[in-house]
Amino acid sequence: MSFQIDRGLFRLDFTDHHAILGVPVEADLKDIRKRYLKIARRLHPDSFATEGEQDKHRANELLSKLVNPAWEKLSQERDRTEYTLLLKLKGQQAHLQQGSIELGGSLAKQLMTASNLDHFYLTSLKGLADRQYDQLDQALEMIAQISELNLVYLMRKEGSNAPTEVASRRTIFTGSNIPDSSQAPARTAAPPPPQQTRRESLADQYYRRAEEYAAKNNLAQATLELREALQVDSNHSRCHSLLGMIYLRQNQTTMAKIHFNQALKFDPENEMAIAGKQRLGSAQGSDTKATGKTGAAANPKSTPKSNNPNDKSGGGLFGLFGGKKK
Repeated sequence: MSFQIDRGLFRLDFTDHHAILGVPVEADLKDIRKRYLKIARRLHPDSFATEGEQDKHRANELLSKLVNPAWEKLSQERDRTEYTLLLKLKGQQAHLQQGSIELGGSLAKQLMTASNLDHFYLTSLKGLADRQYDQLDQALEMIAQISELNLVYLMRKEGSNAPTEVASRRTIFTGSNIPDSSQAPARTAAPPPPQQTRRESLADQYYRRAEEYAAKNNLAQATLELREALQVDSNHSRCHSLLGMIYLRQNQTTMAKIHFNQALKFDPENEMAIAGKQRLGSAQGSDTKATGKTGAAANPKSTPKSNNPNDKSGGGLFGLFGGKKK
């Protein structure tokens, strides 16, 4: 049985476990567990004693391939924390791409302009969830509609949290304050232009999180964050360079070289990529000499050093990994 869903958050290459369980994206663990148990009782094979074999099979597939994995993901604190953070990032992505997002459900379209966002969201979601698994052949459609509600809700929440632009003040002249030709306006110094705060892009947010994971030596999660970033912006030079460093740290020199080259393609002055290629070349050179039992193997002092002033005994660009690779 196919469980392909291409609406709502699923459209952003994200498995919407909240939609599968029919709970709001801000539901706590107690409510999630209560909802899971209700669905599990509905879909369990013992509940289908009087229903046909086809429905029994469909219910078992929904329970084992969608509902149980969703509960497993949301019931584990660590998984739920990472999932919730990724959910927020998907909301930011949706906010940036809202002009190209298509909605199929009427409730999601109404939620886009609803004045009371939270009330309309929770009421609409509950109405769908109450009948989500009543007709099993419509279960995927109901999940899709709930996921569209989740998408719009997150998108509007992200929009409401975004900094607002202050409109420039203009003097409005009325009949009582219109200056005549004999009154020369006083010259005052023009106010300095407001500083433009650069908003961090979605790819930059992934990169920042990847740096934090790399600093804690959680290279698997750092790699995941960087891959997500490159899906958003494949030309992100810093993401390529950091991913190259991670692969180099894991002795995956071919992949490291690929990402260093990509980083330099988009930014020829990327210091991390330059230093990474230097280290990569140095490591490969040492391996070649060691094979012949000459050069660096015989004389460790002959090993070339990086010209990068930031490459200092595990500090600088390589400080993320707690020291030089040994």
